[in-house]
Amino acid sequence: MSQKSFSIPTLVHHKPSNQARVRIQDRDFYLGKYGSIESQERYRRLLAEWLSTGQIPTTPAESKQAAPFTIDEPILSYWKFAKGYYRKQGQPTSEQNLIRDSLKILREHYGSTAVREFGPLRLKAVREAMVQKGWCRNEINKKVGRIRRCFRWGVENELVPPEVYQGLQAITGLRKGRCEAKESSPVLPLETEEINATLPHTSPQVRDMIRLQVLAGCRPGEIVSLRPCDVNRDQEVWEYRPQSHKTEHHGRERVIFFGPCAQGILTSYLDNRPAEAPCFSPAEAESQRMIELRKRRKTKVQPSQIDRSKQKPERKPGDGYTVDSYRRAIHRACDKAKIDRWSPNRLRHTRATDLRRQFGIEAAQTILGHAELSVTQVYAERDLNSARKIMSEVG
Repeated sequence: MSQKSFSIPTLVHHKPSNQARVRIQDRDFYLGKYGSIESQERYRRLLAEWLSTGQIPTTPAESKQAAPFTIDEPILSYWKFAKGYYRKQGQPTSEQNLIRDSLKILREHYGSTAVREFGPLRLKAVREAMVQKGWCRNEINKKVGRIRRCFRWGVENELVPPEVYQGLQAITGLRKGRCEAKESSPVLPLETEEINATLPHTSPQVRDMIRLQVLAGCRPGEIVSLRPCDVNRDQEVWEYRPQSHKTEHHGRERVIFFGPCAQGILTSYLDNRPAEAPCFSPAEAESQRMIELRKRRKTKVQPSQIDRSKQKPERKPGDGYTVDSYRRAIHRACDKAKIDRWSPNRLRHTRATDLRRQFGIEAAQTILGHAELSVTQVYAERDLNSARKIMSEVG
């Protein structure tokens, strides 16, 4: 006999009362005016608690009154703090976006709940909502950690009672094989064929960024922020010290080496441009694209067609690429090549695999910037010399 399929209870419109209603285990819950934000929040909250515990909350969601001081207060205050704190070189870091996503789902379910009433079971209900969204286990554990960080900050600033945060600390993370959350897919290196199929469909700038990233094994953020003033060309192997990098807050120096092949690609981008200007510019790429289109034109250019560019376009090409715009350019090229999309961080994994196979894991770690802080100055210098030698041969 086949088992009855499981389905998520849906929110419906109870027309006689104009209320939102949901039926869970043969029990009706009326959640307020249909279509209102409050009814949506109560529905998500009730559903998350039911999925998390398997039991209907003892107090009906619709009967709870919002306390004067709700979770919205520490959420909004912490978000204001995070927007100012998680910035680098005047730009938001990726952590800021991750915090926003974590706070958003918390607010969707419990924004109007009194701070004192938020305990471990309710945080687990938020976590269950993340599972239902199809997020991977590691991502969920990190988002729960960010929510706890919000409450810890709230305690520090006297917005949250200490006992609330202490209760949330009791929650252990989801463990592999012991929860319904899916596992994240490993970041795999790219095949040479995938890279080669993409290159013909990119601009010359993006094409050279890809080639340079493969040779140097650097991060996407390091390639888009490359400037002439950051490159030391005094030695046989050039050294690039990014103005800002991923691990600088740990006090680590990042050195990227450019060997002969990389130098051949990079030279034209270093000369004849301001020292502090980005080497790779979307504006230059667009200008060159328009020139190429004009060269291919077979009919005479009419006066009205001399300059059809908009005087005030909604979106203008920037002076430098961002990691997002670099990734989007690669995705567009993949679509044109009719292959699966890939992201530029996989180029670094590709180089790491090659270096480890050819020269061993220690050399790969040094070239890719993975050395531990505890490494002594003697070992650091020896490793840098090793890295210079390797990149003079293959970089």
